[in-house]
Amino acid sequence: MDDITARLTACFQTVFPALPEDQIPSASQASVQAWDSTAAILLVNVIEDEFAIEMDFDRLADLDTFERVRDYLGEQVGGSVAN
Repeated sequence: MDDITARLTACFQTVFPALPEDQIPSASQASVQAWDSTAAILLVNVIEDEFAIEMDFDRLADLDTFERVRDYLGEQVGGSVAN
């Protein structure tokens, strides 16, 4: 697991503690009942703190899966992400 994926997984664990770790890589707003608008904002805040970035709120609607968030972070922090 690369650094971005590991750190993002920890962010998801903070926001969604009931979500088993093995389900995090396939997590999406459609599959995680707790991923509502409030949780989405909390997740953004946790990610911004963890990665010391400011996320583009215009793109948040597109960041509705773990994979899409991971890919976005790869673009923002300049690291490559492995699947």
